[in-house]
Amino acid sequence: MSGEAESKRQQAKGGGIASTEGYVFELSGGSLCLDFANTVDSRLSAEPQERLGDYGDLVGWSVQSELLTAGQARRLLAAAEREVGRAAAVLRRARELREAIFEVFSARAREAAAAAAAIDTLNKELPKALTRLRLVEDGADYRTEWEDEDALDRMLWPVVRSAAELLTSDESSRVRVCAAETCAWLFLDRSKNRSRRWCDMAVCGNRDKVRRFRQRSRS
Repeated sequence: MSGEAESKRQQAKGGGIASTEGYVFELSGGSLCLDFANTVDSRLSAEPQERLGDYGDLVGWSVQSELLTAGQARRLLAAAEREVGRAAAVLRRARELREAIFEVFSARAREAAAAAAAIDTLNKELPKALTRLRLVEDGADYRTEWEDEDALDRMLWPVVRSAAELLTSDESSRVRVCAAETCAWLFLDRSKNRSRRWCDMAVCGNRDKVRRFRQRSRS
């Protein structure tokens, strides 16, 4: 998927590390980790569009995914300006993690084995995330939360956890790849008869209808 949302995102960006205002990321995957995998537009086209262009993009996606508050985002962006090298390293890790998630779940959708390197990447990131998880009292009950610190990679922790939980759940059999020719976005098919084909019917579905109509007209 691409188009208007990408145009709005580019208009919102300034130079260097971007702010988080005005960002538009489509979150149609049905799972946090799938939404993260979908931060490449037109993946199968000759010119795929990278939506995590810099660390600010990563923070912007995290705000829209409700992983970070506006205050946390501002602190991370300020820290990234001071620690440019570390922020760049986190961005590289984020992209590597994203590609591993895409490989694992697109293989799951095909009922095929994922590349060992992708599983290795998830296994490498998993302990980094889970060591940040804490049990805290919540009245008479308990809940989990992430350590309250401004680590530059903190948005990756819940993404890794989401990937591990989805991959080991019954819902992993519902992961699909968008049927559009160049899209390849991932989503959970929660339809009753498991017949959903598109990441977004209003975009990829309609485009396919137009393409098939034109083919029939030419015939």
